[in-house]
Amino acid sequence: MASQTVGFRLEDKALMRLQDAVRGRGSQKFSKASKLSLVGAAALVAAACGSTSTPAGSSSATNPGVPSTINVSAFSTDIAGTMSSLKPLTAYATKGANTLLIGVILPDTTSSVRWVDFDQPYLTASLADAGFNQNQFRIDNAQGSDATELDDANADINLGAKVLIMCPLDGPTGLAIAQLAQSKGVTLISYDRATFPPQGKTYYVSFNNEAVGELIGNGFLTCVQSWNVSKPQVFVLNGGEDTDPNAISFASGYNKIVWSQSAKTVTAGATNSQGMSLVGENFSPGWSNTEGGTIFQQEFTGHPSINATIEANDGLANAVITDLKSDGVPAKKIPTTGQDATAQGMAWILEGYQCGSVYKPVYKEAQDAVAVADILLSGNTVPQALLNGTTVDPANTSISEPASLLTATWVNAANMEQTVVKDGFDPASAICTIAGAALCTANNIS
Repeated sequence: MASQTVGFRLEDKALMRLQDAVRGRGSQKFSKASKLSLVGAAALVAAACGSTSTPAGSSSATNPGVPSTINVSAFSTDIAGTMSSLKPLTAYATKGANTLLIGVILPDTTSSVRWVDFDQPYLTASLADAGFNQNQFRIDNAQGSDATELDDANADINLGAKVLIMCPLDGPTGLAIAQLAQSKGVTLISYDRATFPPQGKTYYVSFNNEAVGELIGNGFLTCVQSWNVSKPQVFVLNGGEDTDPNAISFASGYNKIVWSQSAKTVTAGATNSQGMSLVGENFSPGWSNTEGGTIFQQEFTGHPSINATIEANDGLANAVITDLKSDGVPAKKIPTTGQDATAQGMAWILEGYQCGSVYKPVYKEAQDAVAVADILLSGNTVPQALLNGTTVDPANTSISEPASLLTATWVNAANMEQTVVKDGFDPASAICTIAGAALCTANNIS
């Protein structure tokens, strides 16, 4: 194909469909919540075919080094504008190869809409705009199966991948893939969820997850006050602590803010200076929204005094809100919280059932992971401006991994338009279809 610049910008208004260009198992139809697009059909083909990359058979003989512009603050909605600075490095790293060099494995299609609707297309665009062609990377989705995720990793390595970007379904699966990668001399980047092998090193690309929990905690405290909740009796519903160490970090963050205890669980009966009492705390196995809803309903039935809640993400908040509405609880009565900034979560915020949600700009995370992968593939050292922190194993604090950590934002009705809507993460049309035009107009969502 003729070389063509890929204009991949979040400001575009058409819906994109990149999954046909990706050979992953987990592709589903894209949510209307995505405002991302490629500029026309030609640009779609260009991204899929990697036409911006160095043609097969050519390479850069001299290592150009890491662009000085690449750091954790560099990633923006203009994916092409940022990632194109890596093209010389990609040319050197790939050396004109026309075979698989980078494998990407996402976990499932159910724990969050983000994996299909956002991570997959953002990663595809980031790789293409960095100069990788369609034969040099592939993206799979494990569909919630440990065996499939391990099979995907094996397949990528057997096809020649030198770097794996992997979001583990759970700790044991992550460790198995880490050990496999180490045995084959393949570099592993743990994406969004950390992996902590006892030997060797992985790299971690995500957000500062305890800080994410702190955002939830502070948002909850503000909401309880603004909703005039009297003598708050609080129930906390954590994420999948059995499978995801991030869930422990989130809980540690909001427990520190709300109960002054930086711990994954707080004993029922705890109080704080705002007059709150903890009725109970539980977690939803594997981040299951269905199980989370059942857990809350049982707790609410047993403790009808509960009048404030904390949830670890929008899926769990949605399950709780569904229970509350079925019990006849009106808006602005019992606060809920979340993260992932889903369109449904934004609608619940406008409707007065959810206080807010943590917005983690996945387009930044995808670019970050690709940048780290490209740097490692080229044999360069990841600079401190990009590898700006560490992540510690909650189960064994003697084990830590170098990390590239991004910053998240608490979103409520006041800043929704200037964050998720402006970035194209949740189009106004998607939010307003759920919440209704009148609420959108009242909150200046357009």
